[in-house]
Amino acid sequence: MSTGTETTAAAGLRGVVAAQSSIGDVDGEQGILIYQGYDIHDLAEHATFEEIVFLLWNGRLPKQGELNEITAKIRENYRIPAEIVAGMKYMPKDADPMDVLRTCVSALDFYDKEGHRTDRESAMHSAIKITGEIGTIVAAWDRIRSGKEPVSPDPSLSIAENFLHMLRGEKAEADEARMFEVALILHADHELNASTFTTRVVAGTLADMYGCVTAGIAALAGPLHGGANTAVMKMLIEIGDPAKIDEWLEKALEEKRKIMGIGHAVYKTEDPRATWLRKFSKQMADKKGEQKWFEMSQRIEQLMLEKKGMHPNVDFYSASTYYLMGIPLDLFTPIFAVSRISGWTGHILEQYANNKLIRPRAEYIGKRGLKYAPIADR
Repeated sequence: MSTGTETTAAAGLRGVVAAQSSIGDVDGEQGILIYQGYDIHDLAEHATFEEIVFLLWNGRLPKQGELNEITAKIRENYRIPAEIVAGMKYMPKDADPMDVLRTCVSALDFYDKEGHRTDRESAMHSAIKITGEIGTIVAAWDRIRSGKEPVSPDPSLSIAENFLHMLRGEKAEADEARMFEVALILHADHELNASTFTTRVVAGTLADMYGCVTAGIAALAGPLHGGANTAVMKMLIEIGDPAKIDEWLEKALEEKRKIMGIGHAVYKTEDPRATWLRKFSKQMADKKGEQKWFEMSQRIEQLMLEKKGMHPNVDFYSASTYYLMGIPLDLFTPIFAVSRISGWTGHILEQYANNKLIRPRAEYIGKRGLKYAPIADR
């Protein structure tokens, strides 16, 4: 049906304003990312991830008592239901971690009596539970698929420290824990990216928090949204030697192959998150005495800037940073979700608070005026 007012669809909704939000903003021309008014560099330098969670949910940084309260509530919810753990043990050991995460987060709804309510108090309760539980699911699956028992979460540790503890079976050194925490801060929100928009569309129907987050995870699992840092590391491993970079890249460009981790749909200059992850990649290279991954990344960055005027994005240096932390490649995207849960839930809470069903139009490009013909005459 035509409304009489003809419009032209914007491919991928590029440049279309689809929501009003105070949570985050991206200035692609100047390379600026803000959360609730705070520049990402200021937050990465000084904040904890728990402060970021509070900020994205409440629009301001917490006072000490408020931080203590939200931290305690999240830590109380680190442990996932025993039934979820038991179910994971029956899943195929080669299952994609994002598929496992999507399935388990959906199942968490069974164990939250307030999970279907969308008032602020109930939705906040569910957001706290999911934020506490999501990292436990990711770490537990990596242990279970390797034939090991999951490591029990430690409520004395921060979200970042606890995740590395559950993944490794031992506490992380302070410098690595802080680098990982800043990585969580950097990935917490990025305006209306595909998965965040998905959560808001689902929230607009007044679906429950678990359904909204499950949809966000499904969107993030798509290779055009998540997975780029895994692809970056696979690319580096494929090249294998810093001396081969120039020849490999020249051939890749001739073949019009996409160079993963380079360029961004919004940023026209350096992604501010890449600034931090470049530094962390170098720090991990120095710490582990394994320089080649950082050197290879630097050379690719240099050549792509010279040849194409393109900058690295958040995924480019996070690849080698996580790899040198000993994190399996297929956990890179689930870790993205461990961070982005803060932004997703923040947007869901915001959508619930001022909700209107999200129902855009499609530009019809099909035929008109066709008449039904009996099947024998077709």
